Amino acid sequence: MKKQIATLFFSLASILLFSQTSPFNAVIEEEPFPGFPALQSFVLGTHEGKWVLIGGRTDGLHQRQPFAAFDPDFNNTNLYVVDPATKQVWSKTLGGLPTSLAEQLQSSNMEYAQRGETLYLMGGYGYSPTEDEWITHPGLVAADLPGLVDAITNNTALAPHFRQVADNRVQVTGGYLGRLGDDFYLVGGQLFEGRYNPMGPNHGPGFVQEYANAIKKFRIEDDGTALVIAGFEETIDTANLHRRDYNLVPQVFPNGEQGFTAFSGVFQHNADLPWLNTVDVLPNSYTVNNGFSQYLNQYHTAHAALYSEGQNAMYSLFFGGISRYQLNANDVLVDDTEVPFVKTISLVARAADGTMQEYKLGDMSGYLGSSAEFVPAEGLAETAHGVLRYDELADGQLLGHIVGGIESTLPNVLFLNGDDLSAASGKVFKVFLQKQATPAIEISGRQYFGLKLFPNPANGQLTVNFSVPVDDSVQLVIEDAAGRALRQQERKVEHGEYEWYFDVGDWAAGLYFVVLRNGKYAIRQEFVKQ
Repeated sequence: MKKQIATLFFSLASILLFSQTSPFNAVIEEEPFPGFPALQSFVLGTHEGKWVLIGGRTDGLHQRQPFAAFDPDFNNTNLYVVDPATKQVWSKTLGGLPTSLAEQLQSSNMEYAQRGETLYLMGGYGYSPTEDEWITHPGLVAADLPGLVDAITNNTALAPHFRQVADNRVQVTGGYLGRLGDDFYLVGGQLFEGRYNPMGPNHGPGFVQEYANAIKKFRIEDDGTALVIAGFEETIDTANLHRRDYNLVPQVFPNGEQGFTAFSGVFQHNADLPWLNTVDVLPNSYTVNNGFSQYLNQYHTAHAALYSEGQNAMYSLFFGGISRYQLNANDVLVDDTEVPFVKTISLVARAADGTMQEYKLGDMSGYLGSSAEFVPAEGLAETAHGVLRYDELADGQLLGHIVGGIESTLPNVLFLNGDDLSAASGKVFKVFLQKQATPAIEISGRQYFGLKLFPNPANGQLTVNFSVPVDDSVQLVIEDAAGRALRQQERKVEHGEYEWYFDVGDWAAGLYFVVLRNGKYAIRQEFVKQ
């Protein structure tokens, strides 16, 4: 903790005010589902109410030791069809498929998007017996969902329902694939060759890691036989698109334009920590949003998107996962640079004027959600790119299901080296919409600064205790009851906890206020001078 004697300078600007309600709430209910496959980092398609699950892993968080990381024994070598209405589950092994296709379909963190009855998959990371190495696959795969569902449920041949072509332009893992009409957007991710090693690429067996740093826009021309990537355009931004394992959430922007927002993700250039800013991906451009910081739910997790045309407001929901920040029991934002599993359910709301605000709505029942998927309920009104139409949803409406992912026993397990500390989850959760405004914890000055004043009442010296989760520039003002500034200062501070001291011994008895702000968040707290 840094202890500093206060000096006086700077002028006070207007104070920001924050509500303590969210526009709506998401209610989570676990649904018993015997036989649901325990998978994480998988691909999911839908056909006539059934879910098709491909790839991913059957274990939990990867181990730190290179010899144990991404063990191929835990590749998902089955294809699954799930009927959520009847709770039936069918499976079929990848046996009989061409080798390169079977190897790719058991990889993790493939990018995917569905167009009609075809599910397109690309990339993915895992062990290749052909190469005798852990690779990022260079394949583009088309899966015919009606045929695949029929083959899995009736135990017939799989091969007629897949097509695969090699294309190094989509050799990416840990990115996201979005679709607007016939245009596909492969955003972020990386090429990773070799076995994971937390000590870096030049230690042990070593590896090659190349971030894509790009938005790749293209069409997939598909006549049912040939697969061709056409109209390929690549936009590279090493400063802002250097992210993976994040959430790309479909959006309707305030001007009515459809696109996506890339939330958080990892890693910053100079530290193994998540990003805080976001990137808006538009049909023909992108915009970096440095005016908003996402503190909660920073890794890939189950998420949902809703848009209110009446309010011209966009809502992005995130369920659990992994994050550097979370709120403690006192609702103060806590920084954990080990980046733990969290239980947080959060909402990011984008208003008609484009401003964004983050809320904590509640908690998952455990450390769940990481590398899970959200499946919208069948028949809901939505945009062509997957945003639910909020105004057409009823209060109490089933929005969809959270399926799979990682379940951890503790927040921080990576450095404990146990093989039973986390596992792939076979749990299924229903998500219901509660439309009325709901008490929530808005990420505001109270959570950001954790401001404490003592003693209170004060007589001689007042101690102002606060913390900041990131390097910042803070402004502090002490006002009297009439709002006149009596003490003012501005300081650049490193992330951490601080105590500043003020001599108020000769002040008149009465009510005073301490205002702490950083240009985005503000808090105003009273104290009494005896």
